[in-house]
Amino acid sequence: MIRILKWTGAIVVLLLLIAAIGLMTWEPFFATKGTPPAGNRTYTAEIIRDDFGVPHIYGKTDADVAYGVAIAHSEDDFTTLQDVVAMSRGRYGAIAGQEGAAVDYAYHLLDARGTAERKWKTLPADTRALLDAYAVGLNDYARDHPGEVKLGNLFPVNGIDIAAGFALRQPFFFGLDRYMGPLVAGDPLPPEYGPSLDGKTPTDAIDDAPRIMDDDAKAPGKTALARPLPMGEDAEYAGSNAFAVAPEKSGGPTILVSNSHQPWRGGVAWYELVVESGDGWHYAGANFPGSPFPFLGHNEDLGWTNTVNTPDMIDIYKLELDDSGTRYRLDGKWHDLEATSFTLPVRFGPFTLPIRRTVYRSVHGPVIKNDQGAFALRYGGMGSIAQLDAYYRLNKAKSYDEWRAIMARGQVPSTNFIYGDKQGNIAYIYNAAIPQRQEGPDWRHVLPGNDSKLIWQRTVDYDTLPQYFDPASGWLMNANNTPFVAAGPGSDLSPDSVPPVMGVELKMTNRARRAWKLMNEASPLDSDTLMRIKFDTGYENAGYIKRMLDDIRAIDPSEHPDLAEARKLMLDWDLTSDNIGQSDAIALLMVKPYMAASYQKSAWPNAVEELTRSKDHLQKYFGTLTPRMSDLLRLRQGDVDLPLDGGSDTLRASTTWDIDDDGRLSVKHGDSFIQWVEWLDGKRVTSRSIQPYGAAITRPDSPHFADQAPLFVQHRLKPVHFWRDDVVASAASRKTVSSKR
Repeated sequence: MIRILKWTGAIVVLLLLIAAIGLMTWEPFFATKGTPPAGNRTYTAEIIRDDFGVPHIYGKTDADVAYGVAIAHSEDDFTTLQDVVAMSRGRYGAIAGQEGAAVDYAYHLLDARGTAERKWKTLPADTRALLDAYAVGLNDYARDHPGEVKLGNLFPVNGIDIAAGFALRQPFFFGLDRYMGPLVAGDPLPPEYGPSLDGKTPTDAIDDAPRIMDDDAKAPGKTALARPLPMGEDAEYAGSNAFAVAPEKSGGPTILVSNSHQPWRGGVAWYELVVESGDGWHYAGANFPGSPFPFLGHNEDLGWTNTVNTPDMIDIYKLELDDSGTRYRLDGKWHDLEATSFTLPVRFGPFTLPIRRTVYRSVHGPVIKNDQGAFALRYGGMGSIAQLDAYYRLNKAKSYDEWRAIMARGQVPSTNFIYGDKQGNIAYIYNAAIPQRQEGPDWRHVLPGNDSKLIWQRTVDYDTLPQYFDPASGWLMNANNTPFVAAGPGSDLSPDSVPPVMGVELKMTNRARRAWKLMNEASPLDSDTLMRIKFDTGYENAGYIKRMLDDIRAIDPSEHPDLAEARKLMLDWDLTSDNIGQSDAIALLMVKPYMAASYQKSAWPNAVEELTRSKDHLQKYFGTLTPRMSDLLRLRQGDVDLPLDGGSDTLRASTTWDIDDDGRLSVKHGDSFIQWVEWLDGKRVTSRSIQPYGAAITRPDSPHFADQAPLFVQHRLKPVHFWRDDVVASAASRKTVSSKR
């Protein structure tokens, strides 16, 4: 008997060991094996790195350059590139666990792979060649650095894989996650209210939609947002500033300022580069991991930058299902729901668990089932990858008319475009694939899914979008605000210029209020003045800031004597985050939750609770309510630990942070890639730029891990060596890379 028990125990242990090994190793073997691009083309590129490690990539053809872009970016941040590739293959859960699995679920729900495969041949041949060349660069780097590859069978990849990544991530820039998250969780959807001017002027009255009060938090359809899908960015705080000034207003050059606010690490962190080919592609700017070309920047003749906009591009339909749950009613007839099952790899410690899931689709679009029923999503740009060609063509545009013609295709689904060029033209296009909806139904709420008349088939005409071309004011700005406050008195468009059914936002941010006011007051608006505006740390006593201060003022010190000092500090605050005033530190802590409530349309914070939290934090870690704000707010990267200024929703943006063990706030999202471009008549274009860290943000051993940080905290910019003779003169390294296929 003892011998039997011993053998039984040994068998159980062996089976458990086999199961454990299986859970640790199954995923790469069961994953669909990737394929490299077809053909045997060889690519050659030269990579010259300047004194800050920024790569300048040269090649005979555009495809050669794209190959070099992949190699250079891999040298600096291969770990993030692998995350993006894993997302584009539906395997991110094997790297990032539950958060990665949420992205993989979205990959299947949105049919990112199917979209890329169906639309691949619709892309022009040279665009496909660019994506394939970029894929070869990733494959070559993975092959030559096997020790850095963190997921088996992730490579090789091809151009379709790169396109699938675009199809997956693009909808999250206009807020699809705000709806997917609650629907998947079975939570109430975020509330949607149509903002109103109430007869006031736009600059006085345009504001965020009404906030949700705590008493409403449990009401159906009125809850705080569910956590967004982890696409690598803090989507709820997505923001940017953009400025363009014409020569007659600047007193000299056309000025274009890109001031994007993105996460400082991860899949949507900016990567700076300069590209130049014998095919005429010459561009300086920045891209995201997974892209062969920059998304913003400038060439010799023109440039543009982007800010996130929030048009109503998404509609939700509740389907009427039959008893089996496999069919839905449309126009009195039953139709089969498309169902696709798949396995999500979900990493837990050393194990990767296989989790089976099913996604559904109707003629409306992707369908999510929960306890409340089945809900279909339909959104602008659905099923398209045409933005890949549009961005490539915009990079190579040579004139105002050519650039505008490419934009007029309407192939980039969202984001504002702010433009400038050497001829002195400036422009702002509220770019969005807004559905062409019929008047009457309440499109801001869930629609019945049984009426095909509500399933729109196209987007609005490009010419109907708000647009500014060379306004009389001589300047343009956007800071994630309504497009109707952009160019100053007499030049701003009227909100009545578009029908409400288009869902163009009327919200204002503090950054927008400050920029509009300061730019309007400036005469002339020269480079020095614009630089001061860009790094402004002030708040306007309006919108959520005014409401926050009113709430604090309403706190009775006799009822809350422990808050008397903190309350006084807030009421004495000079409305800046410049590291000078005694109230700046506590104000920094206070503003963020109110900004979040305003941006997310979520439950309004309780002033007593927030003031208590802020007071307790400062007393715990600093022993005082009045430390210097720069002792609290830090830029940290490896051994670098530097003071920062700015705050949440100031033009000098330090938007979100992690709270470190010492109580300091380590900024992770805010001012990121800043580029300052100037075209002076008769002179060739010049530009400057800065990043919070450096070119090699995940390479601690690199001299460019954080070498830009000291300049960044001092509001200083470094030169962009757009011209080859300049970069050769300042080259820190030069090499030629070639594919070996």
